[in-house]
Amino acid sequence: MKIQIINGPNLNLLGSREPDLYGSKSFDHYLESLRSDFQGDELSYFQSNVEGEIINKIQEAGYGSDGIILNAGGYTHTSVAIRDAIKAVPVPVVEVHISNVHAREEFRHHSMLSAVCLGVIAGFGLHSYRLAVEAIHLANKK
Repeated sequence: MKIQIINGPNLNLLGSREPDLYGSKSFDHYLESLRSDFQGDELSYFQSNVEGEIINKIQEAGYGSDGIILNAGGYTHTSVAIRDAIKAVPVPVVEVHISNVHAREEFRHHSMLSAVCLGVIAGFGLHSYRLAVEAIHLANKK
């Protein structure tokens, strides 16, 4: 199975950014263990701080993979354009958050993306990505 992982703004700083909230492991380090656990899958990774680049990657992956795992970072709460890109592609998209966004600031409680995603996984640290891979497996068995 081909799965595209897309991380948005500031997620390139995982491991050093607010480690009490996001942990001390970089995403690249975590990705190694994720790939090891899902050896039969092709897990591709893309990160950008730029909204348009994220949209381009959603469109590309939406027609070239079996599913997308998206942590849009701060764009989750603001981007109609990313929402429209998700709606435009035929593959399942799982919205992921490392922290429990509902236990944080009020402005993080609303997602522009959730309604057009297969589902939302939040609050399980980096393991949220592992759960999202499993969700895409389940969605593709239907």
